[in-house]
Amino acid sequence: MITESSAPTSTRLVAIGDSVTDCGRDRTDPAALGRGWVARLAEALDADTWTVVNRGISGNRVPDLQARWQSDALDEHPDVLAIMIGINDTWRRYDRDDPTSAEAFEAGYRDLLEQTRGTVGRVVLIEPLLTPVRAEQWIWREDLDPKIAVVRRLAQEFGCALVPTDGVFNAHAATRPLGDLAADGVHPTPAGHALIRDTVLRFLTV
Repeated sequence: MITESSAPTSTRLVAIGDSVTDCGRDRTDPAALGRGWVARLAEALDADTWTVVNRGISGNRVPDLQARWQSDALDEHPDVLAIMIGINDTWRRYDRDDPTSAEAFEAGYRDLLEQTRGTVGRVVLIEPLLTPVRAEQWIWREDLDPKIAVVRRLAQEFGCALVPTDGVFNAHAATRPLGDLAADGVHPTPAGHALIRDTVLRFLTV
């Protein structure tokens, strides 16, 4: 059990992103956490000193976060804000011929962080991830890798914690059955969500 003994009351952590964060949460219930890494994170943290909020929405890309940033991120008044976004900014290039350049991705992500600067005590950037299960998904790396580089660069520039989920996932996937961590290469299995939880916990208080 991870505790935050220094918190005077409760440390409020808001997780925001796409389907990997959403993971089937009931959007009519503000307290719903879904079935993925956010719910598992809440179970691992001390409920007396942490409050966890899930604001992931399936299918979101960076512009979608920009459109709801005030209401779903800043107005939640997080002490810790965890952002995991980017895989749909890559995926839509290949399934809908709707690409997002690395430059546009960076501009939108930078806008989010500029809006957040000075309003949130701790911002945690979680890399989007891909563990290819089909041969053609390896081509996606040419689009995703520059976006991951953007996340890493922005984390350094804005002084955010960086959670290297893509690297961690691929290191683990190399020694496990194909699709064991993400059946379609993108959406984590229960084992994959547990790995995200463990990775986030490792970097949450660094």
